[in-house]
Amino acid sequence: MLKALLVEDSAIFRKLLKETLHSGFPSLEISEATDGEEAMQRIDAQPPDLIFMDIKLPGENGLELTKKIKATHPNITIFILTSYDIPEYRDAAFQYGADRFFAKTSLNRKELKEFVESYQKA
Repeated sequence: MLKALLVEDSAIFRKLLKETLHSGFPSLEISEATDGEEAMQRIDAQPPDLIFMDIKLPGENGLELTKKIKATHPNITIFILTSYDIPEYRDAAFQYGADRFFAKTSLNRKELKEFVESYQKA
């Protein structure tokens, strides 16, 4: 079974993303974390296949956390999410090891479904 971790401090966005993922992938096992410390605990306990990571988190930011995760779990696919779709953030996301970059404002169900489906086929 495919496992995902949502690392997002906004309860509203986390809920919306979880509902969207469940509607397209009912068997997807989804866990949640609100900050980097909680995310690392969940990853160490049961590594997910996919991580949807907010770039701005309390404490350690999503870029640093991505770098740390990729150093110990290079096979986890990490999708960086941000409300700020600017080239500097996009470039930084890939420099820190993210596999994909999404602007929250332009993310749609179809696009999200296509990316998760492409991961399942890989």
